[in-house]
Amino acid sequence: MMAPFTPQVDGAYRFSVAPMLDCTDRHFRVLMRQISRRALLYTEMLVAQALHHSNRLDHLLDFDIIEHPLSLQVGGDDPKMLAEAARLADAWGYDEINLNVGCPSSRAKAGNFGACLMAKPDQVARCVEAMAMASPLPVTVKHRLGIDDFDSDALLMTFVDRVSIAGATRFTVHARKAWLEGLDPKQNRTIPPLQHQRVTHLKQQRPQLTIEINGGLEHPADCLTALQTCDGAMVGRAAYAHPLRWQSMDELVYGEQPRSINASQVIGGLLPHAENHLSRGGRLWDLCRHLLQLVEGVPGAKAWRRELGIKAQKADADLRVLQKAAQQLEDAGL
Repeated sequence: MMAPFTPQVDGAYRFSVAPMLDCTDRHFRVLMRQISRRALLYTEMLVAQALHHSNRLDHLLDFDIIEHPLSLQVGGDDPKMLAEAARLADAWGYDEINLNVGCPSSRAKAGNFGACLMAKPDQVARCVEAMAMASPLPVTVKHRLGIDDFDSDALLMTFVDRVSIAGATRFTVHARKAWLEGLDPKQNRTIPPLQHQRVTHLKQQRPQLTIEINGGLEHPADCLTALQTCDGAMVGRAAYAHPLRWQSMDELVYGEQPRSINASQVIGGLLPHAENHLSRGGRLWDLCRHLLQLVEGVPGAKAWRRELGIKAQKADADLRVLQKAAQQLEDAGL
């Protein structure tokens, strides 16, 4: 087993699970909280304009208390609306608010938010300043190395310098540029090459700033390597596809006592949350769709996933479906 990592730089959130559309809803976050008690979790990105116009803020912003520490990620380019979002995040009890400057989707570009704002550091700075003044919460920024031909270490440094002066307390850098023309969001996660050395260089040039690295961290060992040079490590798709892979992170990163949790225990921990969700009129599949990756690489995994998928998608599926799924795993020693 790898030895616990001794942080070189103080920081509360050394390990985090990235915000991912259609993935990091409240159900998946409760799942991940069974696996890591210390990881910083994120909401899916919420557009500030949608928050401004919503008459169902509880539907968008509510979360389970066990999800802490939790960051609300927002997208937008209007300082006033983003300030309003920061006030809402504070009122709802989030631990921080994060501005998305990394989403490469055509929808984000059309709305003038996400990765396209990399080319507008002054605009991002105005947004961050408004958010920082509107609430006491830390304001953080998640961004790319660059976009299209707006891509050099000098431009990256200019962006970070300008936004840090405005009040950003942490920069989470996806270690790829984004192509806003010619690649879709999925392709932008894999085709632009990873350039971890550029994130490391940024940290070396700006040691006073908190720099977190994201992109291509597939295993705990990758995170420990990244933490030798950066202040934080963020994992995304690897956490969603292989949640139990990360159960040692509290020990390795934070030096906590070793704990082992298996798939049946994760589901057992989710039962109160599932019961509460069903009591509010939710469907069991809302939660169970995130559980299919819990069991992998063992005999019977495919059959277990298939049975859970079929039963949990039924309109009348109740808690007994989840209880039986957990019992099957326990009986199998999983």
